Amino acid sequence: MTGQRIAARAAACAAVVALAATTGTAAHADDDFESLTAQQIADRSRDALLGARSLHLRAQGDLGEGRTPMTIDLTLDRAGNCAGDIELGKGKGTVEIVKRGDDVWVKPDADFWENQVPIGGETFESILDGRYLKGEVSDSRLRPAVSACDLDTYRDLVSENADPAEGTLTKGEVTTVDGVRTVPVTRKDGSRTTTAYVDTEGAHHPVRITLRGDSADAAVDLSRFDRPVPTATPSPDETVDVSTLLGKTSAPT
Repeated sequence: MTGQRIAARAAACAAVVALAATTGTAAHADDDFESLTAQQIADRSRDALLGARSLHLRAQGDLGEGRTPMTIDLTLDRAGNCAGDIELGKGKGTVEIVKRGDDVWVKPDADFWENQVPIGGETFESILDGRYLKGEVSDSRLRPAVSACDLDTYRDLVSENADPAEGTLTKGEVTTVDGVRTVPVTRKDGSRTTTAYVDTEGAHHPVRITLRGDSADAAVDLSRFDRPVPTATPSPDETVDVSTLLGKTSAPT
């Protein structure tokens, strides 16, 4: 199903988070946080991100390598609950996603059906008539949405891609990001520059991560750490079962 494209792009944006991660033993010095080394700050930020039970993630921009600029706006947790949307690029369509327990709902807009499903898209749009497509997490046709909604997907990327040997790490001057006092830590690797803006207070979460270079220009904003994902789900009147829909017409490829 064309939803696979959604997952691929979502994973690409998640990689921005991964590129800012570092390995090593986390520092627990009694010094003032702002006086720690770049590596120590990066370690604490990494541990805080991996330890988060839930968060709000907004990723937007161009990751380079020919990818279309897109936006991901999701609130998600380690239990796999999720709510938000993914915009595939200007005029290319947006998909709303809600996942709760073993159920998942997706609602593509008209641009999605037109651009992502050029053959049969209008039929799907007509049948749904503004409603959500609902299924279970075990349904392979909805697996891309399920993967995009799982915080562990992003945490795994951090763990798998962390490598302190890649590039050089430097600490910048204290700056404010959306009202939060942060210390920027920048990793330079060839022509790519990744900067994590780390909160000087609390658990020292990264509140913004930027990626520049190799035609990339993207930012990931992270907030609402450890706050519950909204529990509201679409009502039965607002949904169409995925098997019912795909039983009426051919599945998109």
